[in-house]
Amino acid sequence: MLRTSGLRGLSRVLTTSIGSIPQATVVSSQRWLHASHGHLADFGIATGAEREELEWREQGKVRFDLTPPRGPIGTKEAPMVIESNYDERIVGCCGGVGEDEHDTTWFLLEKGKTVECLVCNQVFKLKVTGVGGKPGHDEHH
Repeated sequence: MLRTSGLRGLSRVLTTSIGSIPQATVVSSQRWLHASHGHLADFGIATGAEREELEWREQGKVRFDLTPPRGPIGTKEAPMVIESNYDERIVGCCGGVGEDEHDTTWFLLEKGKTVECLVCNQVFKLKVTGVGGKPGHDEHH
């Protein structure tokens, strides 16, 4: 009967029976990009949205711009322009600043149409800046 004394004993038994235990290496895509000076061939196993973001960054572009649009309140004559890579985008309106602010109202903004916020009457229009079409039906799928 084999008897060990805790984890140290188990480690000794495993080491002598299977040799040294290999160490796992974790590499994030951020480190791959930095270490390879941003070359696409060195993106490792990044796929989907992560790979797309890295490809855009390599071209000097921002794929997922998370900063909210700023500017004057959109009107029917001069709507707030929201950019999208596709023919539609989900948009959240929270009104203006200070007293004009309201709870976020969500709606689907589509190419060729304007949408008016039901709370503050701000008007939005979509500007397609990318491949167009429905989201999820581009060259990566």
